[in-house]
Amino acid sequence: MKVIGVIPSRFASVRFPGKPLAPIAGKPLLQWVIEGSQKSKLLQKVLVATDDNRIAELAKKCGAEYVMTAPELPSGTDRTWAALQDQDFDVAINIQGDEPLIQSHILDVLAQSMQDNPECEMGTLARHFESDEDLQSINTAKIILNHKSEAIYFSRLPIPYSRVLRNPQEKRIVHVQHIGIYAYRKKFLERLCQTPVQPMEIHEGLEQLRALYLGGKIKVTLVDYITQGVDTPDDVKKVEKILSKRSP
Repeated sequence: MKVIGVIPSRFASVRFPGKPLAPIAGKPLLQWVIEGSQKSKLLQKVLVATDDNRIAELAKKCGAEYVMTAPELPSGTDRTWAALQDQDFDVAINIQGDEPLIQSHILDVLAQSMQDNPECEMGTLARHFESDEDLQSINTAKIILNHKSEAIYFSRLPIPYSRVLRNPQEKRIVHVQHIGIYAYRKKFLERLCQTPVQPMEIHEGLEQLRALYLGGKIKVTLVDYITQGVDTPDDVKKVEKILSKRSP
């Protein structure tokens, strides 16, 4: 199975313009993502999909391929397909470009899941909730699973509503917390990107709901993995604090 990792990366972020090039502990944010991804044992290639020459130059410097994509593409998924549509591959893994703490073994877990579950068109990762605050926060996506660990629904709210449970810790058992890394089989990725944006993904602000709208089977693999993404300049300090505690 040929697996390619794609890091969608654009310069124009509303909350943090120039985010991919922002320095974190002496290196640009995107460089951390590239180097972490390149250590994967199951990715045959890692490339950057971008609309900015400065980001392309950084990818080249880091030894990663890059593909220039249109700036008006609406999502990282669309940027992933635009970068790969002319390439030969079986599975594409969409690696978030604002996750400088990405660890290669997590990507390998996701790739292996796609190998082990050929009936699933798509895969992603999740972990158990550790706090009631995260469960209630609209900034964390929740997943409800079926008995095959396939996604039934994603939401920013802690659905389903319960008329029975009163203890928040009991509620956590019903959900898992989404980790936003995706794997797609080639044909399904193409179909997904050729499908118009759907109302429920607009309302929730979660693009993976388009896959469920199409009837796609999304395998969810549980991992013990906590990360810190960079959405705003304040998040840089949080990441640097974590990096300072890591072994050299």
